[in-house]
Amino acid sequence: MALRPSEGDGSAGRWNRGSGKADFNAKRKKKVAEIHQALNSDPTDVAALRRMAISEGGLLTDEIRCQVWPKLLNVNTDEPPPMSRKDLRDMSKDYQQVLLDVRRSLRRFPPGMPDEQREGLQEELIDIILLVLDRNPQLHYYQGYHDIVVTFLLVVGERLATSLVEKLSTHHLRDFMDPTMDNTKHILNYLMPIIDQVNPELHDFMQSAEVGTIFALSWLITWFGHVLLDFRHVVRLYDFFLACHPLMPIYFAAVIVLYREQEVLDCDCDMASVHHLLSQIPQDLPYETLISRAGDLFVQFPPSELAREAAAQQEAERTAASTFKDFELASTQQRPDMVLRQRFRGLLRPEARTKDVLTKPRTNRFVKLAVMGLTVALGAAALAVVKSALEWAPKFQLQLFP
Repeated sequence: MALRPSEGDGSAGRWNRGSGKADFNAKRKKKVAEIHQALNSDPTDVAALRRMAISEGGLLTDEIRCQVWPKLLNVNTDEPPPMSRKDLRDMSKDYQQVLLDVRRSLRRFPPGMPDEQREGLQEELIDIILLVLDRNPQLHYYQGYHDIVVTFLLVVGERLATSLVEKLSTHHLRDFMDPTMDNTKHILNYLMPIIDQVNPELHDFMQSAEVGTIFALSWLITWFGHVLLDFRHVVRLYDFFLACHPLMPIYFAAVIVLYREQEVLDCDCDMASVHHLLSQIPQDLPYETLISRAGDLFVQFPPSELAREAAAQQEAERTAASTFKDFELASTQQRPDMVLRQRFRGLLRPEARTKDVLTKPRTNRFVKLAVMGLTVALGAAALAVVKSALEWAPKFQLQLFP
């Protein structure tokens, strides 16, 4: 059961514009029905659930998230959750740091929550983190991890959060939990190539300012949970990220920077000015539009096309993006990126498909056209059906980066 009230994603107002309340309620009711239909299918229609999580409004309520998030992570809710040891706090080398971080996490809890209830949840938060680390000694705690765990705790409760966080930590978050930050830095290195593909002028300005990518670190490693104040926006992004490729958060980071193009270009071209601007993330972002753009950019400029520019090191490490192959095959053989890929193809008009390249101003390389009118409402009606497992598995060879 959810531990806080939830009425959509905070961006649902876009559903209201240009239509009456009745139309909004009808769309919402239709989506809820489609989600329950996918949940009640035998087997569960995970592909449809991915579409629902990605499409406008996301999964709508925490009650629905309690049912769908486990399906997206391939967690069996019928199995008993991992049990914590009584001496875990005494034995854990991370306990003191976890305790400090959790004590500082007051603003992550709903305003007005009684102190006794919040303190109880903070104790549960510590227990979840220490248990996952104890059961997976290859994982290393990092500051910001608690921002992700508390999101799951508030949405699904301690019992289910433990199982979901453990699966997430060994897959989507795996790179962040290495003993060094090498793989985290590698993922951050995708940010500028994405921006470069869409807006070379903005890219060059940021390069001249030598701003780097550290401003986006907290965005990436907390899935924006640390920087967004409205919990509805946080869980809306979690719907999106859980349904997509592990690198989707870096694409979302890129579209935020691209959205703020004029603000950046109006800055003094120096590291301090640009870093200060970008590190202060606006709270009134058009989240649904940015989610749609991030999905489009992932399809147009997949990681495989950016890897050469982004690579700060060779393919020596086994990163979460590569282990995602195993995760996807286990997750009812549904490819989350295909939701975005087919959606993009469905939105792109036939005549536009022959005009989807342009030349970057300062190179003779051709690149695919960045988002041009494709970022309309990302609703279920705009999404094509994902290819079924029979169309690609098991002979289909999933590459490191599709």
